[in-house]
Amino acid sequence: MKRFWNDLKSHYKYSIQSAKSSLKSEIANSYLNWIWWVLEPFCFMLIYAFIFGVVFDAREPHFPLFIFLGLTLWDFFNRCIVQSVKIMRNNKAIVTKVYLPKFILLITRMFLNGYKMLFSWVVIVIMIIYFRIHLTWRVIFLIPELVLLFTFTFALMTHLLHYGVFLKDLENVTSIVLRMLYFLTGIFFNIEKRLPKQYVPILMKCNPLAIITTGTRKCILYGESPDLKVICVWIVISLIIAAFGVRKIYRNENSYVKLI
Repeated sequence: MKRFWNDLKSHYKYSIQSAKSSLKSEIANSYLNWIWWVLEPFCFMLIYAFIFGVVFDAREPHFPLFIFLGLTLWDFFNRCIVQSVKIMRNNKAIVTKVYLPKFILLITRMFLNGYKMLFSWVVIVIMIIYFRIHLTWRVIFLIPELVLLFTFTFALMTHLLHYGVFLKDLENVTSIVLRMLYFLTGIFFNIEKRLPKQYVPILMKCNPLAIITTGTRKCILYGESPDLKVICVWIVISLIIAAFGVRKIYRNENSYVKLI
């Protein structure tokens, strides 16, 4: 792990600059520029709010914000996971010419998608003011929720980077798994109220995305405390998974260059 921290210290500036360059290139040929980063989840929020709030008569308080919080967290996770599968092939021009710790490519993607997520959080703050939601001190629990989101996402990305080089069909498999996970995360419904009671404890302990989404809504919308014990356990698990993933990447760096 000493090598990991040394590489991170020496290359994090590259990750930041690379993320900024990617952001600029994304908005260069777009009329709405960065607005798309907010407009996409906002439009999905309106669609889900209408379908589940009006058609299916969902009773969640502040339902539009309830959905937008879930979409904001999911969008970051989904983008990072999808991009990590083909990240080596998409950066072939770089990794075949100069040495770069391969996990730095993952950090760059997380910086990029994290920056986009910031714009959605600005909208969330505006919606909190609009709905006159009274924030309590428990909003501080948003910090461990986001720590879990980042560590769990990075942990999965390390393994997807590795296997994405060897398995060309992994992108299709990942897409199917993400679709299933999307419906098990409670993006547009309250897991604790909508699912049968016997399944709720299992899902709320075995699905980190459900833990993050539900916990974030609790500390922002309802002024409640999330299950910190479960969050801490999953942070430790994520760090262990990430450690094995980084180790696997270091051991196979030369193989990646040959295969891509």
